[in-house]
Amino acid sequence: MVMIRKLISSGSTFEKEIGYSRAVVVDNWVLVSGTTGFDYSKMIISDDLLEQAEQCFKNIESALNQAESSMKDVVRVTYVFPNTEDFEKCWPVMRKYLGDVRPSAMMLTAALSDPRMKIEIQVTAYRSTET
Repeated sequence: MVMIRKLISSGSTFEKEIGYSRAVVVDNWVLVSGTTGFDYSKMIISDDLLEQAEQCFKNIESALNQAESSMKDVVRVTYVFPNTEDFEKCWPVMRKYLGDVRPSAMMLTAALSDPRMKIEIQVTAYRSTET
């Protein structure tokens, strides 16, 4: 049995500088790296928490689409916040993207690599074999 592996890039300078992929597809699994609120095409980030959350999900959707997957395939999500109190503020955005999908979830509080980052989201998806 041959494992199919595909690397997905967002074009972020972080990927090249650090040495990782936005997502890795292994057979039907899609593993999306921790994704922040940067608009990777311009390498800019909003100061607004909810705008960052929206951009995180847009970046994740783009990676999933490149992997021939979608948000409906997400089975696990991990949220990371530098400030615990920001978690609940983001619930409406999370519900917008994953409310119908309802993946398993976890929230962590930890420092992020850039002080401008207010949220980071990582997802795992399983692509359906249905056509």
